[in-house]
Order: sequence, then C-alpha cells, then structure tokens
Amino acid sequence: MTSPISVTNSSSIQKRLRVGLFIPCYIDMIFPEVGIATLQLLERFGLDVHFPLNQTCCGQPMSNSGDEANAAAAENLFVKNFRSYDYIVGPAGSCVKQVRCHFDTIEQTDDVRHVRQHTYELVGFLHDILQVDSFPWAEFRHSVALHNSCSSIRGLGIAKPSEIMGEPFDKTASLLSKVKGLVIVPVDRPDDCCGFGGTFCVTDEAVSARMGLDKVHDHLRHGAEYVVSPDMSCLMHQQGIARRADLNLKYIHVAQVLNGGPF
Repeated sequence: MTSPISVTNSSSIQKRLRVGLFIPCYIDMIFPEVGIATLQLLERFGLDVHFPLNQTCCGQPMSNSGDEANAAAAENLFVKNFRSYDYIVGPAGSCVKQVRCHFDTIEQTDDVRHVRQHTYELVGFLHDILQVDSFPWAEFRHSVALHNSCSSIRGLGIAKPSEIMGEPFDKTASLLSKVKGLVIVPVDRPDDCCGFGGTFCVTDEAVSARMGLDKVHDHLRHGAEYVVSPDMSCLMHQQGIARRADLNLKYIHVAQVLNGGPF
C-alpha cells in the first residue's frame, strides 16, 4: 500500500494523473454547486482534472427500466468521453455503480473495461486512491447525520452493510472525521434505504415517500442539523419530504463539506 498523499505538496504521481470529472445529469441541472465543489476539491490535490463537455446521462434510468437499446447508446457515449483518462470521478454513488457494475449491454472492449475499472465515486477515490489524511481548509461546526446510499454501500463498498457480518467501516465517516468542528450523530438505522431508488420513487410513490419520512425522522430525533451524503439524489428526495412536512433539516453533499464551502 502506498503512503497517504500529502495535501500540501503535490507529488509527481498526482501531477501525472489525468482525471475525467463525471457530473451526473441531475447534478448538472439542479445542483451545479455540487459539481463545482467536486472540481475545486480535486484540484486542491494537484490533479489534472478535465470536464468532457459532451458527457450526458450514464444510462442508469433506461437500464433500470429495461430499455437496453437506449441504455447502450448512453453507455457507448460515456466510454467515448472518458476512455482517455487515468481515473473518472463522480459525486454520485448510484451513477458510478451503474458504470462499474451495469455497463453490460455493450461489447466489453478494452476501452469499456478501462472505464468500468477506473470510475470512482468521490469518497472512494479520496479514501482508497488518494488516501487523503487531512482537509486543513475545511471547517463545519454542526451536528451531522450521515446518509450513505444503498448503491454506495452495497454496490461500491463505501461502508459495511448491517446484514453482513464483519468489522464495521465507513469511508465517508472517516473522511468527515477530519473536518474541524463536525460531529457525526448516530442514527437508529444508518443503512436503511431512504426510498428514492430512481424510478422506484415514481412507480411506488407512496412507499417511497413513507420510507423517506422515516429516514428524516430518524435524523431529526438524534439532533442532526444537517444530513450529509455522497449521493445528492437521495438528499434531493429527503429534502423534498422534509420541506413538505415543514421539518427543519438541511441537506448538503459531502463534496461541499470537504471542500470547505460555500454552503
């Protein structure tokens, strides 16, 4: 295992890494501040970060709905946009899981295999590849409930799921523990699904909303001021439910916290 990369002196290895920034379509359209924070955070480590302008949806909604023809078109375009980079990094576990685990409708060429193997969710990239050991610019003096999405936990291994025996670990919590002033509050069911599920929240609206409301109340009764997550899609779902129920919770992506704002 290599030594953790310093946040103050960029190594020659860092400078050689070309990173393709993958910003999912819903972040681009609704939460552009999350994409900007991700770019700024990666650039703090001296990485050569590029944003392919022709990128579109990774194909996850079509794939989840069984529309393989249109999913394949999106997958091929994704590979074309990102095949030349050493790593592809995105601030969304569910979309990264789609690339790593479900790009199956297209021929598995060398380019496709390279993209699948080198696409990382932001937390996983910072924790596993860069092995970041501090965020000296970041300060967040608030109580935080942490939400790791189902895709991030069970598809990408960002934390240990409760149904699996073994030593507990949580890569998101590990990174957030290095932020000055931040306090992570424990919740009763940390790895329960919040009910978003992409197309699930449309096809099973009532169940989805109830799951989200349960999640929001779990965070509230433990004194959280903010809910922080690597998946803005889950936060979008929970935020909408909290607002409609007039519940006082704020929602923010982990990239914004680790980047030190703006909030």
